[in-house]
Amino acid sequence: MKKRITLLLALVMTTTFALTSCATKANTKVNVDSDVIKIGVFEPMTGANAAGGELEAEGAKLANKIYPTVLGKKVELVFADNKSDKVEAASAAANLIEQEHVNAIIGSYGSGLSMSAGDIVQEAKIPAVGVTCTNPLVTAGNDYYFRVCFIDPFQGTVMAKYAANKLKAKKVAILQEVSSDYSVGICKFFTDEFKKLTGDNNSIVAKANYTTGDQDFTAQLTNIKGSNPDVIFAPGNFTEGAMLIKQARQLGITAPIIGGDTWETPEFLDIGKEDVEGTVFSTFFSSETPITNESKVFLDEYRKEYNKEPAAATALGYDAYIVILDAIKRADSADPVKIRDEIAKTKNFPGAAGVITIDENNNAVKDAVLKIVKDGKFTYLDTIKPE
Repeated sequence: MKKRITLLLALVMTTTFALTSCATKANTKVNVDSDVIKIGVFEPMTGANAAGGELEAEGAKLANKIYPTVLGKKVELVFADNKSDKVEAASAAANLIEQEHVNAIIGSYGSGLSMSAGDIVQEAKIPAVGVTCTNPLVTAGNDYYFRVCFIDPFQGTVMAKYAANKLKAKKVAILQEVSSDYSVGICKFFTDEFKKLTGDNNSIVAKANYTTGDQDFTAQLTNIKGSNPDVIFAPGNFTEGAMLIKQARQLGITAPIIGGDTWETPEFLDIGKEDVEGTVFSTFFSSETPITNESKVFLDEYRKEYNKEPAAATALGYDAYIVILDAIKRADSADPVKIRDEIAKTKNFPGAAGVITIDENNNAVKDAVLKIVKDGKFTYLDTIKPE
């Protein structure tokens, strides 16, 4: 058994070293004098997170259509499917760097997938801009990873305050997707803030786990029902989130169920139908409240292109692209290191989803938006500013 574990660890270390080594060498192959600037789009286009990945990619595609050139050069998007898998994510990021010689990278939907690429982009010195990957560890200690969204400590705090102050909850049950770095992280930040707000270390009356891909949540929900919570906090993937809400209502659980930004996909509404009516979650943007002139450009072009309202993830995919373009302009260069340096200096940049300032930790300082499912649609509820 020990030999098998040793061999497995050796294989993992060898694979990681090979990927990062290839990526490191690949940076020398970026042709900064080429007539084409390549931006990699590193997203889950298949697998459990495919719907979210498609929303982010949709935003980047639209931005590229509106702004197809920079410094007099064509900007080409190069897509890589990370297949909603952490090992595949590392491979996809390395391929963009080693084979495609991209100047910068956008993505990924899913904090764990982004984190899998972290060492690779840092070693290769290729800047990456995350779109909706909210776990703090995505950018922690990584000079080459940025993001255009807020992070989970803020999002978790926002939802804890909503539960305590708006819903007047004294007792909360937590249902977390234990295989998701995003879900585990935001649940921790919610828990810490809710206990602080209530002054009661026993205010979390139940905590249950499930895994991505699970379909039956009866055992977890039965346990939660027995604890009689005022509110259930269940941030996780949109598919499992909608399914567990449906099953909760079938079991007679009437407590409000609230969540996070990953719920904002058409699939959440399609699966949950009337059972997700009244659910509230935090997100990044609302088309009902355009913030900047770029918001209006984005909304007009998106509605014209797709004949529907955009998701917040799409607005942020758009923003990731134009933040990179702005950095290239200010750097007056396609050199990845110079692009990285200018992204880090981004301040008061008018994006589609709001004004973007990158802080000292490579994170965007942004407002949070609360939405409620009303009449089968995601509807704006409130805007919460960082304190």
